[in-house]
Amino acid sequence: MMRGPDSRSSSLYMPLNPRQRQHLKALAHKRKPVIIVGAGGLSEAVLKETELALAHHELLKIRLPAAGPEGRKTLMEGICAATGAEPVQLLGRVATIYRPGKKPRIVLSAPK
Repeated sequence: MMRGPDSRSSSLYMPLNPRQRQHLKALAHKRKPVIIVGAGGLSEAVLKETELALAHHELLKIRLPAAGPEGRKTLMEGICAATGAEPVQLLGRVATIYRPGKKPRIVLSAPK
C-alpha cells in the first residue's frame, strides 16, 4: 500500500525539527545505502522496495542516479511523497529519509 502526502496523520508524521534531523544524520552516517535507484528512475518496484525497507529500518540511505542536483532533489521528494517519509539529508548522490515504524525503533526527542 503506497502512502501519499494526504494519508499522513498529523500526530504520527510531524515535520522533523533541526535537533531531530541532526540526530538522524548522526545515526545514518555509518549506514550504507539500502536502495539504489537506477537510470530508469522511480519505478513501482523501487517504491515497493522502499516501503519494505522503511517498514524494517525506519531510516534509509538511498543511492540516486547521476542526474543533476535538481533531478536528485526531485527524486528524493518523489520518494518521500509516495512513501510518507520525511527527508533528512541529500548529500551528493545519497538521500537519507525517515519514517517511524508502527513500533518505532529510533527514539526522537520531543519537538519544542
